[in-house]
Amino acid sequence: MASGNAPHGSKSTNTDPAALARDLRAAVRGEVAFDATARALTTMDASNYRRVPLGVVAPRDAADTAAALAVCRAHGVPVVPRGGGTSIAGQATGTGVVLDLTRHLRSVVELDPASRTAVVQPGVVLDDLRAAAAPHGLTFGPDPSTHSRCTLGGMIGNNSCGSHSVAWGTTADNVHALTVARYGGDTLRLERGVPGPPGVRELVADHLALLRTGFPDLPRRISGYALDALLPENGPDPVRAFCGSEGTLGVATEATLRLVEAPAARALAVLGYADESAAAEAAPGLLPYHPLTVEGMAADLVREPAGLPRGGAWLFAETGGANPAEARAHAERLVRAASADAVDTAVVTDPAGQRALWRIREDAAGTATRMPGGSEAWPGWEDCAVPPARLGGYLRDFRALLAEHGLRGTPYGHFGDGCIHVRIDFDLLSPEGVARFRRFSEDLAALVVAHGGSLSGEHGDGQARAELLPKMYGDELVAIFARFKDLWDPDGGMNPGILARPARLDDNLRFDVLPRRPVDVAFGYPHDGGDFSAAVRRCVGVAKCRTERAAGPSVMCPSFRATGEEAHSTRGRARLLHEMLAGDAGGVITDGWRSTEVRDALDLCLSCKGCRSDCPVGVDMATYKAEFLHHHYRHRLRPASHYAMGRLPQWLRLAAPFAGPLNALARVRPLAALAKRLAGIAPERGIPVLARETFTRWLLRDRGAGVRVFGGGGRRDRGGGVRVFSGGRRDRGAGVRALPGDQVVLLWPDTFTEHLAPEVGRAAVRVLEAAGRTALLPGKGLCCGLTYVSTGQLDKARAVMRRTLDRLGDGFGHPVVVLEPSCAATLRTDLPELLPDDPRAARLAASVHTLAQYLEAYAPDWTPPRLDAPVTGQTHCHQHAVLGDGADRRLRERAGLTGDLKGGCCGLAGNFGFERGHWDVSVACAEDQLLPAVRDAAPGTRVLADGFSCRTQLSQLAGVRGRHLAEVLAEGLTD
Repeated sequence: MASGNAPHGSKSTNTDPAALARDLRAAVRGEVAFDATARALTTMDASNYRRVPLGVVAPRDAADTAAALAVCRAHGVPVVPRGGGTSIAGQATGTGVVLDLTRHLRSVVELDPASRTAVVQPGVVLDDLRAAAAPHGLTFGPDPSTHSRCTLGGMIGNNSCGSHSVAWGTTADNVHALTVARYGGDTLRLERGVPGPPGVRELVADHLALLRTGFPDLPRRISGYALDALLPENGPDPVRAFCGSEGTLGVATEATLRLVEAPAARALAVLGYADESAAAEAAPGLLPYHPLTVEGMAADLVREPAGLPRGGAWLFAETGGANPAEARAHAERLVRAASADAVDTAVVTDPAGQRALWRIREDAAGTATRMPGGSEAWPGWEDCAVPPARLGGYLRDFRALLAEHGLRGTPYGHFGDGCIHVRIDFDLLSPEGVARFRRFSEDLAALVVAHGGSLSGEHGDGQARAELLPKMYGDELVAIFARFKDLWDPDGGMNPGILARPARLDDNLRFDVLPRRPVDVAFGYPHDGGDFSAAVRRCVGVAKCRTERAAGPSVMCPSFRATGEEAHSTRGRARLLHEMLAGDAGGVITDGWRSTEVRDALDLCLSCKGCRSDCPVGVDMATYKAEFLHHHYRHRLRPASHYAMGRLPQWLRLAAPFAGPLNALARVRPLAALAKRLAGIAPERGIPVLARETFTRWLLRDRGAGVRVFGGGGRRDRGGGVRVFSGGRRDRGAGVRALPGDQVVLLWPDTFTEHLAPEVGRAAVRVLEAAGRTALLPGKGLCCGLTYVSTGQLDKARAVMRRTLDRLGDGFGHPVVVLEPSCAATLRTDLPELLPDDPRAARLAASVHTLAQYLEAYAPDWTPPRLDAPVTGQTHCHQHAVLGDGADRRLRERAGLTGDLKGGCCGLAGNFGFERGHWDVSVACAEDQLLPAVRDAAPGTRVLADGFSCRTQLSQLAGVRGRHLAEVLAEGLTD
């Protein structure tokens, strides 16, 4: 059975996938997966390309790797080794068997501080190696921006570099020895002085003159095979020649690496220049001062230039020292050296400030995929390199070439090494656009060569550039590349179509299989032109969601950190949605919205919305999940939890008069177990206690009739005040009361505050009154629609939202404080995106504030109570993603509440943690950051948790009562 049409330059396969899978399972102890999900997850890397594999093998050790290669050779099936899948030139995709080296081959086998070496398996994530080396004052020098998820095997395959290459070189400069398995299963040990497989020594000897003169001399020459490393005067060094071979020669199963001394302290000199070319021309002048980095970027990459000095372009020059003073002095020397050319400068020594600036640079691979106007931009010419002294002129010519082809891009990168990254707004959807992509690629290759450069300066050639290597090296040297490949891989089974005999650069584009017309969807997708396919295309595969340790306040992606499975990462789910949209044209997932593969992958998505803010390209998987569930269950029976928890607001309204008896029944274990089973609730979960008195009832009773409910009949008086009608019984003489408009705040009666946590609402009223404001309820029976959205009941959600807007009446124009962050996020984003044609939705969304945001904006002179206590807890994931927590942090500081809240997600996440089958993942998410922070807290620490889900999780898993910020402030008022 054929695997499909093989691209030009690829090894065609005519094998029975079932027989291949059977033989692989018999030969290896690791996982062998030939199902649609496994194949869909590996059709793409971070490039423009897509190739569909037959299956995926996750070897457990080097013996498994060799066995898999032997079986594949026996079946004549090609193999592509894959690490983190962050390659941007297409070399981590393949049509045969993908070797997933990240699942098991993750050990740092040995770390010797004395010799400054480490022995690692290929699936070790770079940050894990750096963490192991850090206690010894050591690190691995090369550090791509994907350092939190790229693997050492992938770095060896691509000869990766990173921002510190001006100090510590490329990966090839830092590898001592390799153990390599070849196609067929035999292994070689590569060390300096050994040429490699039989015939390599003779190949080099026959072409000494060409190998000595055919390679440009520049620090970032990554293109082609480094055959000059095999010259007698260079060792020969087969390790250096293997680095950058992009999986076309064999699979590195073990590597001995050089470690370098990590500076004890670092400082960052940030130098502003008039424009990009000025920055590029200044970069070589900094190199004699031995900085650790010389990174550059222009203003068109920086969306929010907070912390940057004045200028139209910037250089980031990091310096090191034995102590902070020494690092700062080194940075100040750099600043003085650059002062003649720089417009403005700054030296940043604060680690948090440095991290914030570096995040701008590290997220560029994602942020550059969207132009300032919102149009898409793509890799393909991501990392050309020229001699650093020629970088300024090259950039001017590059910009001119873009303009000549009617294209736009945002260059940035390693200016000290002459290496430029750029995403360009190619039209890769139409034949005309693809033709222009080819013409531009050919012209740019010629321009790079004219400047003495390399087509690839970091990420390898892959399919994107290998076709054009003759422009750089000439036909004779490229023919030698093919002979070198054949000596390593006579059967042509290792990653065919890459480097030697390459596929065409405009074949296998991943957009070819997507529908050309917009898909009928419920959400508006305003940032993607209303096109769901464009929304899914946002994921370019940089895989920040695969980070196993959340950095700072980051949330994304809690389910991946809990399971470690690609299918449960944001990228993995986006890949499955891509294949779902491809349908029959893609040949992997062909049942559209009814796909069980997509459903199962989305099942463990917590809808935390963390990716909306933490993903560099703003993938919003919570919205995509709601969209999918809406279509998947349309006119079909839903899971019980969708009826129980998805329609929670209506059940709670019905239950409110019977709260006491229902709470008593819930304490009867057999009845509670039966109720949870019928409702699709996890048996491990406790049923929350219903409030005996709702928040609304308390407010009307406690604060008196006539002043609390701003209903649809309310109206403004001529003086700008608000005439307020009571929601209770109207007294004849006092049924209406006028209030100054600037004192009115509408306090949203969300479902959770109303029925489950009215104490939060009561506390918020006290705080608002202390700030001189009158809290009014905007109406009765209001609902943001959150639970309907999270379960994909979007028709019902829109009906609920429209009814809410109708009931608000004249309530628009006043600030609305929403105490439950998930409800606030729903009103801010889901409401206008589900009702894009109703102007009232956008007006309400714009009026939504958290309590802290309202107090900062409308009561800036109010002094909160001084509490002087440490705090711990977690910023609500929806608040982090949609609303931001800057105002909350500033309010805590003013109140003397010290300490940072953790990132991540509590794991309960609304209905997610209550649903049957989610208990283990829910607990794992809580154990990621929240529960350890609470356990480690000192006595007397206040535990803050603004979300009802977060407080419930803390109560049920840790026996700790978390409190809303409003409650803590209100207690301070009492004191």
